[in-house]
Amino acid sequence: MAEKNCSNSSCSKESCAGCPSAKGPQSFQVEPNIYTEVKHVIGVVSGKGGVGKSMVTASLANLLAEKGYRVGIMDADITGPSIPKMYGLTGPAEASEEGILPELTANQIKVMSLNLLIPDPEQAVVWRGPVIAGTVKQFWSDVIWGELDYLLVDMPPGTGDVPLTVFQSLPVEGILVVTSPQDLVQMIVKKAYNMAKLMNIPILGLIENYSYLKCPDCGKIIKVFGESHIEEAAQSLGLAVAGQMPIDPSLAEAADEGRFAKVQNPYLEEAVKILGKL
Repeated sequence: MAEKNCSNSSCSKESCAGCPSAKGPQSFQVEPNIYTEVKHVIGVVSGKGGVGKSMVTASLANLLAEKGYRVGIMDADITGPSIPKMYGLTGPAEASEEGILPELTANQIKVMSLNLLIPDPEQAVVWRGPVIAGTVKQFWSDVIWGELDYLLVDMPPGTGDVPLTVFQSLPVEGILVVTSPQDLVQMIVKKAYNMAKLMNIPILGLIENYSYLKCPDCGKIIKVFGESHIEEAAQSLGLAVAGQMPIDPSLAEAADEGRFAKVQNPYLEEAVKILGKL
């Protein structure tokens, strides 16, 4: 069949809205599983590793679950997944013709991670970027998340393949940026900030981990990593401070022993308030 001609004499096809040959902006978003209905997809990101991003993600998920929200965690850190270990989940995840079922924590949080799909959780995942990106997409298209109020996406550090894939492929409503109280914090935050801005993803707030250590004997506050720079970083970028978490050995112990479902972490209440306004 011959292509229909456009009646607009100034038609340039790509820019003419009335032309049958016009090409609109291409979307890279992936359709979710037909049994998935998620109200809010939130990314938890960091500009560098070692800031306790998974600890923040799990703590935030626990707080949301405590308040009665239906919560899921997508562990998008494919080469270094840690969420299942924190909750004592071992898999393997069940699958059917309809899709893959996420594992359920003791506090009713749905979790999907590569460590729930491979036989040995200690197996090294030596994959190239496109394969990793494809796996993240499948965590959205093939996993039966069901009805969720919040799906938290725990992303690997940096601004590489996985964050790019998540931002392009999932309907991310906003991100929380995790950092630590060091002099280079502003540079690290700005890397994540600039990537989010480039992808038109709203930044909901900054969360500082390892803010201080409270001596268990005398109660003195010890700034292990120096003075906090979170307020000035947030102010310079026009962002909100969504929480400051201290170094708490009991959290690490609970994570190591797979008991994180029992953790009560009050330091992210501001982040919950921000998410509750979406």
